[in-house]
Amino acid sequence: MTRLFGIALATALTIAPAGLRAQDESVREGFSLLEEGAKLLLRGLAEEVQPMMEGFATEVEPKLRALGDEMAPLVERFGELVDDLDAYHAPERLPNGDIILRRKTPQEMAPPVANMDPGEIEI
Repeated sequence: MTRLFGIALATALTIAPAGLRAQDESVREGFSLLEEGAKLLLRGLAEEVQPMMEGFATEVEPKLRALGDEMAPLVERFGELVDDLDAYHAPERLPNGDIILRRKTPQEMAPPVANMDPGEIEI
């Protein structure tokens, strides 16, 4: 009985790695097939979308350039007026629709003083 068990165990140990290798190869083959399918799908989508994107770019690009040309002087002027954004509170919208930027007071600009021991170093 133990001899039969030993033979069965030895046979199982020699056959199992070959079966696992075959199963591992089929799993890899399945993944490579999925990868190829995904590549084909993405390639097809790219071919479908490309003409639409080219048309979109030719229509939108001039409008974006014009907007940039109009906005550049305004952004430069705003940068001259507002030197440091940390010196201002968040913008507020008033009931009449106006938007205001309130400048912080010197007390609001000062860093908070921590309660530390005199010998302690803040990092």
